Amino acid sequence: MDLQEDGRSALIGLYLERRSDLVRFFTVRLRSPAAAEDLVQDIYVRLSGMDQPVEIQNPVAYLYRLGSNLMLDKLRGERRTAHRDGAWLDSQTTRVGIHEISAEPSAEAAVAARQRLALLTQALTELSPQTQRVFRMHKFEGLSHPQVAAELGISRSAVEKHMMAALKHLAARLR
Repeated sequence: MDLQEDGRSALIGLYLERRSDLVRFFTVRLRSPAAAEDLVQDIYVRLSGMDQPVEIQNPVAYLYRLGSNLMLDKLRGERRTAHRDGAWLDSQTTRVGIHEISAEPSAEAAVAARQRLALLTQALTELSPQTQRVFRMHKFEGLSHPQVAAELGISRSAVEKHMMAALKHLAARLR
């Protein structure tokens, strides 16, 4: 066994002796026995992964300092995560007073919209094929009345009449 292994073994032996003290110490600081257990386990992982020999004047103080540094790193990471998540939430919601209003529709609104869409789709099938084409080209494809007329080879007035008939029929069916 070389000097590096001796130093690491001595530190791990000291860690094992002081493990319960470390857990108590960090439980008070983190206010969570589970978080303290995780942190003390991280100390062991760090000790067991040391590659280079380290000359340590006070090994007990080193264990507590190592744990404190790991704890601070963890807390900083949690703070960054909370800040990032808060910024994302702020960008995705609108606040009115203390209430958050989501940009997403509620489940009820989504179901109602799907039902209206199903009714609209059914009502469209009841139109004549030419009226359906005119309506789809204008409303779904975004073509203007003159563009629809040119595409279908009909007059602009005919497009307007098809649109009026379609809208009248849909309004009656969706009431």
